[in-house]
Amino acid sequence: MGVSINWLKEYVDFTWSPEETAHRLTMAGIAIEGVEKNADDSILELDLTPNRGDCLGVINLAREIAALNGTDLHMPEIEMRENQADINDYIKVEIADPDLCPRYTARLIKNITVGPSPQWLQNKLLSCGINPINNIVDITNFVMVESNQPLHAFDYDLLGEANKIVVRRAQAGEKITTLDDVERELEEEMLLITDNGRPIAIAGTMGGQNTEISAKTVNVLLESACFKGTSILKTSKKLSLRSDSSIRFEKGSDINGLIYAVNRAAALMQELGEGEIVAGICDCYPQPKPLLQVVLRPERVNYLLGISLEPAQIKEYIARLKFKYDEEAGNLLVTIPSYRPDIEMEVDLIEEVARLHGYEHIPATLPTGVTTQGGLTLFQQFKDHLKQFIAGTCFEIVNYSFISPRYFDMLLLPAESRMRDTVRVANPLSDEQSVMRTLLLPGMLDTVSRNLARKNNNLAFFEMGTVFYAQGEGLPVEVQKLGAVVAGRLEMNWLKKDINMDFYYLKGVLENLLCSLGIDNLSWLEANDSYYHPGRAAVVMSNGKALGTLGEIHPVVRQSFDIKPRVCAFDLDVANLFALSRQRVMMEQIARYPAVERDLAIVVDQQVKASEAIEIIREQGKDLLQNTVIFDIYAGEQVPAGCKSMAFKMTFQSGDRTLTEAEVAARMDEIMAELKNKIKATLR
Repeated sequence: MGVSINWLKEYVDFTWSPEETAHRLTMAGIAIEGVEKNADDSILELDLTPNRGDCLGVINLAREIAALNGTDLHMPEIEMRENQADINDYIKVEIADPDLCPRYTARLIKNITVGPSPQWLQNKLLSCGINPINNIVDITNFVMVESNQPLHAFDYDLLGEANKIVVRRAQAGEKITTLDDVERELEEEMLLITDNGRPIAIAGTMGGQNTEISAKTVNVLLESACFKGTSILKTSKKLSLRSDSSIRFEKGSDINGLIYAVNRAAALMQELGEGEIVAGICDCYPQPKPLLQVVLRPERVNYLLGISLEPAQIKEYIARLKFKYDEEAGNLLVTIPSYRPDIEMEVDLIEEVARLHGYEHIPATLPTGVTTQGGLTLFQQFKDHLKQFIAGTCFEIVNYSFISPRYFDMLLLPAESRMRDTVRVANPLSDEQSVMRTLLLPGMLDTVSRNLARKNNNLAFFEMGTVFYAQGEGLPVEVQKLGAVVAGRLEMNWLKKDINMDFYYLKGVLENLLCSLGIDNLSWLEANDSYYHPGRAAVVMSNGKALGTLGEIHPVVRQSFDIKPRVCAFDLDVANLFALSRQRVMMEQIARYPAVERDLAIVVDQQVKASEAIEIIREQGKDLLQNTVIFDIYAGEQVPAGCKSMAFKMTFQSGDRTLTEAEVAARMDEIMAELKNKIKATLR
């Protein structure tokens, strides 16, 4: 948009050259693209940033020059004569959607003569790139450019008999033919100006052809309204219809400037069109909005700008902007005028002070502050160790945190399972990514399935990631997990045999991992998670605290993921691993005295678990028992029905002497007696 220098000088006194004017405004944050000179005038080409839409109005641009120049603003005087009639006898206004139209005003000008505009008016519009049409339309455009308040003129005699304006949202499929002679189909969120149910304008964008001002127009209804910027932006984009009015509403208009604009236009129509102004303004303002007040602290101004301004100088800058303020305990309580919607917070006022002080007067300084040495936290180092260790056995994979709810059925999760209590994504790309994951297993099994489909048969993957558990209306609980999955066999080479990557293989990987973390006193309890094979899953414990689960995947689950070979997986809680890990490696002197090994075979009931027997053996072996390993479980001939045989290898050793046969035998007797007492074991 272009603005005439001569036009600006009607509102503010300044003697700057056009180039100096452009430079000063640009230095104050009002970007000027260039200056176009002609014989009698110069035109400033504006290149405004989105936050300074107010400067699309010539008066507001003049306010900036007045503040920079330290002079006063000369507002045009409005002189008009009203007749004895009452506007309320001619028109009523109803706002059905005040969230999109907070205020709507209207005036009526009767017995007007429509014709060409005077040359001065045409010249001003042409300087802004607007083509003159007739005096009525040209006046609305002139006042829009002058005050930054879009107006619209209706032919009053073409309105419905009810003479009532209703501002409402469009109905689905509703249509209107706009002034550009295009029929447009409307959507429900678009805002309309209607009379007697008929659309007569798309609010803030373009009027309708059915109430267009023409040479036959006698009575004019003049609209001055405030519309929500985002609504106008969406409407203009969907209809591919941007106008000078919509551009101004998109950037924010002055809700308190409506009356000035409608009076200014009415006075010009009376002067240039010989119209008769009906007394009164129809002003529908359901919820008047108070002016915003912002506290400005002088010490904050100097802190952010890095300068030392006196409070009196800061007050002078605020006064030059013509912002009213009160002093409270050394601070300024500034009332923000409604024509500056870009000022909302204290930092915005500080920017105003900086603009008037001059950015060139603010020295360039290096930032200062306390420097700290960067580094990883202990938990971050711990997670890196986990990854580095398990990467020696498995390949790392990274899956999306968004999953499909169908995975929970594929994992056979019960309806009441906590894993189904998910956090839903507000705007998912698809149903396949509509909830946040509560476990890593679906992504890992999906990765196995895709690899098997591509003939990659021997697979070992791990993933470290976050799972999310819903927590009412609050933020979800985030838990860091480490998972691994294996399928197939270890590939053969001349150093090792072909080994199945089964439950015991993955258990060995897990035990090595826990050993590297210094986590001991492990125990294994039977797990009953739905996605594991019954009897082939365990919860790994340490010092009474659960670390995670390990198991073979249920055949039905494998079938759901289209996986044929056996698959085993584990799932560990990283926070629990961290809490139980020992950061220091404890060193122990190698025993100088020989160890004594003893085997023990017992017969117990089928329901007795090997872990129960091992726990009893450890308790009774006390300090002399260094290790216990189960090496055989047998049920069949020579073992009573309903029973099983378990064989253990025990290693006894002392750090300060050679054990005697009597000492070992006594300890073995104590172990056997306790086994007999607690689990009804008999010696085989």
